[in-house]
Amino acid sequence: MTRRKPSDGRSGGDKDPSASKGEKGDGPHFVIMPGNLAEASGSQSEAFALSLFKRAVETIWVTDRSNKMATDEALQAALDALRGIRPRDEAEGMLAAQMVATHHAAMECMRRANLPDQSMKGIDLTLKHAVRLMSLYERQLAALDKRRGKGRQKITVEHITVQAGGQAIVGDVNKGQAAPPSPATAVPPMAGALGDDSAASADGEELSRALKAKPAKSPRKRRD
Repeated sequence: MTRRKPSDGRSGGDKDPSASKGEKGDGPHFVIMPGNLAEASGSQSEAFALSLFKRAVETIWVTDRSNKMATDEALQAALDALRGIRPRDEAEGMLAAQMVATHHAAMECMRRANLPDQSMKGIDLTLKHAVRLMSLYERQLAALDKRRGKGRQKITVEHITVQAGGQAIVGDVNKGQAAPPSPATAVPPMAGALGDDSAASADGEELSRALKAKPAKSPRKRRD
């Protein structure tokens, strides 16, 4: 009995003609090492990992499934893509498989849009599908980054307390020179003096000086 030597997951690493069940003497076969399968799925469950990998492979367009070389290339492409995403658990594994499927569907639409002897309507429809799929892939990638904490963080401040004599800035704060306020949002100079006791005292003193400086009226002469 000839023992099969495990390979690194690439076609050609296994020379045993009976490596695949149900096939005899048709060349080397694709073999996946258990460690590579776990890395590609993010799971230690063999049943889950095999099912996930199978679903991902089925979404890759292969012109001739009977072509052993083309099929092995599709298997290797799916495995490398999943391992490249490096899912950390089953949830990320499923998302990674969906990303692989979305990518290949978008690329297939782009390929079909370039086929000859098509109407402009058919090309336009195929390209629209490709754009939608590429947009979906972008959202999937953003969801993965958000789950891993790589997304943009937003801090919301609900309450601001400003003590007497303090100042507060509400809005975006960026480094560098601040832009001058627009006329619509500028605060009139006297608006800040309405609640200022020192400003009210100065106004009272100015009024008092004005009254003292006003000349007194001379009394009218009395007629006999």
